[in-house]
Amino acid sequence: MKDFVLKDQKDQEVRLSDFQGKRVLLSFHPLAWTSICAEQMKSLEDNRERFASLNTVALGLSVDSVPCKKAWAESLGISNTSLLCDFWPHGGVAALFGIFREANGFSERANILVDEKGQEVFRKIYPIRELPDIEEIFSVIKGMQAV
Repeated sequence: MKDFVLKDQKDQEVRLSDFQGKRVLLSFHPLAWTSICAEQMKSLEDNRERFASLNTVALGLSVDSVPCKKAWAESLGISNTSLLCDFWPHGGVAALFGIFREANGFSERANILVDEKGQEVFRKIYPIRELPDIEEIFSVIKGMQAV
């Protein structure tokens, strides 16, 4: 199991292992304050109850700092979804998952799903300018329940 601790936009520590017993969607986006990233994170917030009904927690991650994520979350109206700051060591969690773009200084746009035991069970990297399809993630989660 890959574990990490990052601060969210509320300056609270979030540890992946704290979610044992739940699925966790790690939704990586390159940078705050960009339109596609904003839509990606708003979709997590808008679907929070759907995720919860499927025993899943969605987390947004990027290399931005806590003050940046705080202001961005407020501007987007995101109050219930943790937006994690992979700020220092810069991109450390993205690197842990093998999706840090060294040449750009930010992560790939990616969705990684971790199961109840902390094991990665799904990964998809998207083109930087493409909004991930949230329904695809729900299909994967529902497929896991059928097993």
